[in-house]
Amino acid sequence: MPKDTIPDPKMRPPGAEIRRPDRFDAFARLAQRHAAEVAQHRPGQLTGQARRLHVRDTIIEDHALRIDKKAEGATEKFAKLDASLFSFFRGTSLLFHRDMAGEDADMPTVLGLGDVHPANFGIMPNADNVPIFGVNDFDDVIYAPFTWDLKRGTVGFLLAAEEDGGLKPKTRRKVAKAFLKGYRDGIAHFARHGTEGRTEIRADNAPKILRDLFEDSRKSRRKWLSKRYLDETGRGFRANEELTPLSRHRAEFQKLVDQLARANGLKKGGRAGALKVKDVALRHGQGTASLGLPRYYVLLEGPAKDASDDLILEFKRARRSALDGLVPVRAFDAGTEGDRIAHGQSVHLARGDVFYGEVTIAGESFMSRERAPFRNDMDLGDLSKKGWKRYAHACGTALALAHARSDDAGLLDYDIEPAILEAMQPGALFVDDLLCFAEEAVARLRRDHACFRKDLALGAFDMTRKRYR
Repeated sequence: MPKDTIPDPKMRPPGAEIRRPDRFDAFARLAQRHAAEVAQHRPGQLTGQARRLHVRDTIIEDHALRIDKKAEGATEKFAKLDASLFSFFRGTSLLFHRDMAGEDADMPTVLGLGDVHPANFGIMPNADNVPIFGVNDFDDVIYAPFTWDLKRGTVGFLLAAEEDGGLKPKTRRKVAKAFLKGYRDGIAHFARHGTEGRTEIRADNAPKILRDLFEDSRKSRRKWLSKRYLDETGRGFRANEELTPLSRHRAEFQKLVDQLARANGLKKGGRAGALKVKDVALRHGQGTASLGLPRYYVLLEGPAKDASDDLILEFKRARRSALDGLVPVRAFDAGTEGDRIAHGQSVHLARGDVFYGEVTIAGESFMSRERAPFRNDMDLGDLSKKGWKRYAHACGTALALAHARSDDAGLLDYDIEPAILEAMQPGALFVDDLLCFAEEAVARLRRDHACFRKDLALGAFDMTRKRYR
């Protein structure tokens, strides 16, 4: 690898040029035809071998770059999808949303999270480095009908309550209903009080179910750094199975940090210190959907200059939202790749991480954010039956807060909360429709997962499909 070049995420093995059929435009046309003509058939209506081929082709398409590069994370991700239905759901957002192409064109638009499920809520830093709870994965944010987030979230809670909670079907349904009730309660609250522009869920005002999570998130930055990341000198990253130091690229990443600071209006001083890059590392094996995509950690020297208060920034490869081209066409555009993700964070959180943004590495878009010692997610396996319902309600409320900000910090030009409340009427029918959708989606996911596991064993994902002549 040349010393003056950052590892290029586009590098491919030598050989003939790879030509793949582009199915994105085809699905975009299908989505818009369905939005205009309800008689159009979508892949969710496929059965048998036709559905199996659709599942296979979509997963190959979604992971083509990783497969072609023989990325180490691709094999790890497929193994993860193989082992768990919930992981399969989390890692195949494109497959899930193509079944919804063009759906709910008559529903109010919000800046949707795009990938709602119980593991995509958690503790993270706000602009003052104070722990807050909320939606925490903005990779798929896009302007879409508000029901798209509710549908995926309802499916996610049904699956997680079964797999991680061991709950029976009747109880799982109650958990999903609690998520929907939390959402409606949150939207109703913000419709009455209009406080979404300044509301944060902190340790002092969080629901009781979240208090232990906040308490568990209290960690010493010094211990966190020394235990997980720093070498014995404290001057750089340690080398292990998770981190590969790239110290010779400090100057290149210093330029990226300087660009990010200018774009976000960050000044030297305070907790950011001099914004000086101490070290760089390649991060391996993190996430579910993003396994196999390039990810870098950048160590910034803290004000104390003694390795006790250093900051770690993450640069993660950004991609097109899995919902892009599938949601009904709207006049609101969140942007593309990294800038779209940064827009999502700035809208969904009142005063979020000041390091959220976009940088370009080797011609590719990367999103940026801080890795904080108190970033933490709920341990779903520890929840009781009541705990599941209370946690689902809290997540529904957090999602409502994110959606309610679509007309404050986002691009919407009308009051969104009253429109959502009206669209949810009659309430009992709305909830039952979403639960029926989710239960059908879970049954389809089980069949899809079985097809995937069979195809994986037969080598279907060892190479991408090519077009021959």
